[in-house]
Amino acid sequence: MADIPNDLLYTEEHEWVRVEAGDDVLVTIGITDYAQDKMGDVVMVELPEVGDEVSTGAAFGAIESPKSVSDVFSPVAGDIAAVNEELEDAPEFVNDEPYGDGWIVRIAVSDAGELKSLLSPEAYAAYCAEQDED
Repeated sequence: MADIPNDLLYTEEHEWVRVEAGDDVLVTIGITDYAQDKMGDVVMVELPEVGDEVSTGAAFGAIESPKSVSDVFSPVAGDIAAVNEELEDAPEFVNDEPYGDGWIVRIAVSDAGELKSLLSPEAYAAYCAEQDED
């Protein structure tokens, strides 16, 4: 079973969301252990630009492996506050540390209410189990 930390929120597109402490609502986003495992060795991560505006559900970047190229979708609307530039030279962080050094972007969230629509760790685990049955 994939590693599913209890302190994160999740999407059905296999992104994780960590709400960061602070005055503004800032979230860190990456792909889950489940997603990186299905993709195989990540060879490239396409990052957006800091300051780019993203919409909920819109692709903001892509991850490439020998198996596929997959879009990364924004679980919330807002502005890109930071990108993990280390992934340009070390895309393997997505495989090695998907919840640590493999983070992709930080977004300043426009509407914190959107976070309520994300999956809990338990709901995401159940969703992954359903995917594996198909």
